[in-house]
Amino acid sequence: MALPPKTDFIDGVRTNTCRTKKINPNMHSTIYKADSRGHADHGWLNTYYSFSFADYYNPDRMRFGALRVLNDDTVQGGMGFGMHPHDNMEIITILLKGALEHKDNMGYTEIIQENDVQVMSAGTGIVHSEQNKNQHQPVSLLQLWILPNQHNVQPRYGQQTFNPLHRKNRLQQIVGPYINDNNLWIHQNAWLYLGSLSKDCTIDYATKRKHNGVYVFVIDGDITINNECLHIRDAIGIRDVENISITANNNAELLLIDIPL
Repeated sequence: MALPPKTDFIDGVRTNTCRTKKINPNMHSTIYKADSRGHADHGWLNTYYSFSFADYYNPDRMRFGALRVLNDDTVQGGMGFGMHPHDNMEIITILLKGALEHKDNMGYTEIIQENDVQVMSAGTGIVHSEQNKNQHQPVSLLQLWILPNQHNVQPRYGQQTFNPLHRKNRLQQIVGPYINDNNLWIHQNAWLYLGSLSKDCTIDYATKRKHNGVYVFVIDGDITINNECLHIRDAIGIRDVENISITANNNAELLLIDIPL
């Protein structure tokens, strides 16, 4: 991965101007605009669904390969999800703002904060709760469900804090398939990265496996991929791809998922 020189930039007015780049004509991509996602506002929980979930059903948005769920949740102060079960799913929670208290039947009671990532292999079955730790401010998080490549495994909990400086103008791996990597791991040939890009920074990414696809979710800012300009909370799913280039049109935060199709 070639990194550009460091660029100091104070984020100003968001621009809709996109840069045109040469792309692989064989790749196939689908744009998922932020305002086309499913939505539910329960008062205590304001959530957006990238894929069919709960009362939101869209036959064209069931999953992207092994990526089954990507929920964008805001939970009000002191509120949360009571004890509920899961099985045979890899569950990943990325904290964006605030603090979330986790409890489960494996004996874990943990606080997940900004820059923390949590992984649970539900396997044969887990029961857990998630509660906003703060009474007077909301907590913002992304929760992903990834279909596992092994069923009925021993349930497992993992949590790790990632230094945000290590994703400045590069991709920081947070989840992978290997136990001995310096990140969290899951039962699937998938890799997850966070990136924090300065304006005009371009990074290149090569897929890890031949038949994997790439799903990019814009947490903040604007980026260009595959001649497409994506804004905050937009996403793109790309198939039949080996390499992509990502350019930040202004300061941007993103989540990249390299996932079996």
